[in-house]
Amino acid sequence: MPHIIAEPCIKTKDTSCVDACPVDCIHPTKDEPDFESADQLFIDPDTCIDCGLCVDECPVQAIFQDEDLPDEWSNFVQLNIDYYNK
Repeated sequence: MPHIIAEPCIKTKDTSCVDACPVDCIHPTKDEPDFESADQLFIDPDTCIDCGLCVDECPVQAIFQDEDLPDEWSNFVQLNIDYYNK
């Protein structure tokens, strides 16, 4: 998994990262029906090209490369995967 969105995004859902993503791999967007009900945004591991543009755009520093994800947020890897497997 190239990038993971972790705990700081919960209840924030700032979409600056969505606008920065050149391959539209961050969801849900404000136009999608599940945006309001989702607690956070998620990165599609199959679409992400690992460009890192989203990392600097996140105002709450919630996006990490998989190897840089703090251990206390390791469960967010599975949360991101599960979002796209539903």
